[in-house]
Amino acid sequence: MERALFLELARRYKDTVYRVALNALGGDTQEADDAVQEVLIRLLERKEPFESETHAKYWLIRVTLNHCKNAMRAPWRKRSVPLEAADALPVFDRPEQGELYAMVMALPEKYRVPLYLFYYEGYSVREIAALLGISESAVTTRLSRARQTLKTELTEVS
Repeated sequence: MERALFLELARRYKDTVYRVALNALGGDTQEADDAVQEVLIRLLERKEPFESETHAKYWLIRVTLNHCKNAMRAPWRKRSVPLEAADALPVFDRPEQGELYAMVMALPEKYRVPLYLFYYEGYSVREIAALLGISESAVTTRLSRARQTLKTELTEVS
């Protein structure tokens, strides 16, 4: 890939890649940083041109999700315990934003990632199904269950 195109795509989509990785990896910021680096290396090594801007973004999200899935399967993950002190939450303007963030991050990955792609990245159910390699009805079900879980937790907090 030529340098100018790589730099433009990296600048434009590194935050998206980071947020997708953060959601897929359960909020582990260090793992998300590593995922961004790996995905950008794969982008730099890519030989084929992208058909469009949409294709480039789709490819980056798909590669990010695949990398995160592989990282979650790593054997060392099963034998390690995360450091609680290193699990710092982002700073929010209002306390309720932090509470909502914590609730979303507590959802299982299969609910958290479609929720993020739908509400924050603006993908349709059909696009999410293609990205995740699942059926549209599975995406709809996961979104519904995620919303219901959040609704239940939010009413308990109130």
